[in-house]
Amino acid sequence: MMGWYGHGMGGGAWIFMGLFWIALIALIIWLVIRLLPSHGHAGTATTAQPTLPASSVQDSPLDILDRRFAHGEIDLETYQAHRAVLIAAR
Repeated sequence: MMGWYGHGMGGGAWIFMGLFWIALIALIIWLVIRLLPSHGHAGTATTAQPTLPASSVQDSPLDILDRRFAHGEIDLETYQAHRAVLIAAR
């Protein structure tokens, strides 16, 4: 046998090596799919619809205005002007 170094790999070794690489590639694909955020899998993710807190559904416009002023979203002049408009509208 010219050109062969040693006995080489037998048929069983080639089959094992092929199955090993197929399993390794399948494992990598499975991990990538598993670790990425899922958008289309049924049962794993629910549709994310923005929901309002229960308190904001029951709040009056004056409560919302008070909260915005307390959080610093609006200044005193704006708060007073909007409050006067809301009270006049009642």
